[in-house]
Amino acid sequence: MEASAVIPCTNCERLQAQLLTLQAQFESLQATVAQLQASLAQAQAQLATARKNSSTSSKPPSSDIVKPPKPEPPPGQEQRRVGGQPGHPKHERLQVPPELLTEPPHDYFPPEICPDCGLGLRPAGDAVRLIQQLELPQVPLLVAEHRSHPGWCPHCCQVHYGVFPAVVERGGLAGPRLTTLIAYLKGACHASYSTIRKFLRDVVQLTISRGQLAKIITKVSAALEQPYQELLEDLPLQARLNVDETGHKQHGDRMWTWCFRASLYTLFQIDPTRSGDVLINVLGEDFQGVLGCDYYSAYRRYLREFGVVLQFCLAHLIRDVKFLRTLPDAQAQAYGTRLCEALRGLFQVIHQREALSAVAFAKQLEAAREEVLRQGTSAVPEEKHCRNLARRLEKHGESYFRFITTPGVEPTNNLAEQAIRFVVLDRVVTQGTRSEAGNRWCERIWTVIATCAQQGRSVFDYLYAAVQAHFHNTGVAPSLLGNNG
Repeated sequence: MEASAVIPCTNCERLQAQLLTLQAQFESLQATVAQLQASLAQAQAQLATARKNSSTSSKPPSSDIVKPPKPEPPPGQEQRRVGGQPGHPKHERLQVPPELLTEPPHDYFPPEICPDCGLGLRPAGDAVRLIQQLELPQVPLLVAEHRSHPGWCPHCCQVHYGVFPAVVERGGLAGPRLTTLIAYLKGACHASYSTIRKFLRDVVQLTISRGQLAKIITKVSAALEQPYQELLEDLPLQARLNVDETGHKQHGDRMWTWCFRASLYTLFQIDPTRSGDVLINVLGEDFQGVLGCDYYSAYRRYLREFGVVLQFCLAHLIRDVKFLRTLPDAQAQAYGTRLCEALRGLFQVIHQREALSAVAFAKQLEAAREEVLRQGTSAVPEEKHCRNLARRLEKHGESYFRFITTPGVEPTNNLAEQAIRFVVLDRVVTQGTRSEAGNRWCERIWTVIATCAQQGRSVFDYLYAAVQAHFHNTGVAPSLLGNNG
């Protein structure tokens, strides 16, 4: 019997071909979906980076296009109202003592007849009502004329003039107090030359040009040179310093203002670079103190090359951790949440310092530190920002906790950031500097203002004393070192 021939099934071949076609289309769609998912994740990550604000990065609050909403108060606590808070102690202006009154008191007696019932009034034992009114008298402008008379020498055939006193020769048009007023308006009040001219014209009845005002400011800057240099030489000897920097423009070129805050004074220095060379030039290669700063590369270079002791700002770290919670990756969000809770626990311990014994506080603080490092370096997602933060804690984790073992060191860099805010305000008004002379003036006047605020001194009184010393050519300017001077 012959074997029957196998007849191919046309329908099966057709179905198999369709199946292969559909499988190829499915694999193509899978690849497209995977590519779109990757693009979406990248776009979400870029969007999260673009949405960084002052609460999730080191960007200043002024850069926030839309201000982030204020955080809700803790559970059980009501939202604070505007104005004085319940339990806040009342503050009242003290009366001027009688010996400082500039004129005799004005007495006002009640009428003899009661204005309500018409009966006679008797003396009352109640306290006298007092209103002390302060008034500004018309500003008197004292104008003194100094004359230098000539004398002829027939032997030398030369004319010799009488010598002006140093305070007259150096002061020129403006005396010491007027010079100090102009410097105070320019520095402490952020006033422009035009505003100072208007004030002097309308209030002091003095018309003066912008060029003359600039010359006066140059004189005050020279008067502040010696005390500024004294602080600059003292900086490397400090046990604790907080440092920050901010930028401004000078004729379109980028300049950087560095802020060095010590315990008793603050020094500003303007430099064309933001590199670690500024730290090396100002503090030297053998700085033995603790430097509080953010995680900027210039400070890490200073640590790497010279082994200085740093305290990185925990507030900046918290902002970077908060940013992780805005990423689209769920694992990154969970990692950021764990680390955020560990940091919250650390600050809860810090806030309980007064309620705990020294031994208990040190023990709990160390445990909180270990928890932060553990959460930051274990179970780290593969997301780029998470890995970068974990490497940072692995390499420089100890530099975030110097405040635990070094008394007087703050966990954040708020001291320097608060000191540099004045510079930011001045930058908004002046739009930057114009020359090297302007840089030196800004460095010195900002240093005086910040230092006097730290020491509880009057900026005007200090400037007046410095100008007096400069005009009298005594060579002894008042020190800004405070109790160290």
